Amino acid sequence: MTAADFRFARLLALALALVATSCKSESAAESSEAGVVKMPLGRETFTLEVADTPKKQQLGLMHRKSMPQDHGMLFVFEDERDRYFWMKNTLIPLDIVYADAKGKVISIKPMKPLDESSVPSDGPAKYAVEINQGAAKRAGVAVGDVLAIPEEAREPGGRRPARRSNAR
Repeated sequence: MTAADFRFARLLALALALVATSCKSESAAESSEAGVVKMPLGRETFTLEVADTPKKQQLGLMHRKSMPQDHGMLFVFEDERDRYFWMKNTLIPLDIVYADAKGKVISIKPMKPLDESSVPSDGPAKYAVEINQGAAKRAGVAVGDVLAIPEEAREPGGRRPARRSNAR
């Protein structure tokens, strides 16, 4: 094998390794899309990651340096109660939209990066939506609006609520 053949073989091996790595990354990205929904907020539609487990809720949007203007995160809780969010390790300014179990917006508040003070809901909330700061106003979201929470995201883990039976 000549030096040129050896260099070509190394280059070919490197190219094959890069192709294999990119295929692996692509399928990892596809699997992360499973927890994403599209949801209208006001006049715009947002792509929202669904945080429906304690682990996802705790991590939230921490450590991100940016987020596309039409993206955010939908937090889905088991129950409806007063909620408190903070911005620990969150690097981008956000709006938080709190909504009750029926999807009715009960409050919209701005949140500052890295601020560890609590940002409370103005009443019991089952859902919270974090989007880039100013996006709620831009989209025309207002207190009293009713959000169309996608059916697959209404309950943690995509579970459907138990139906009450009228039978006795």
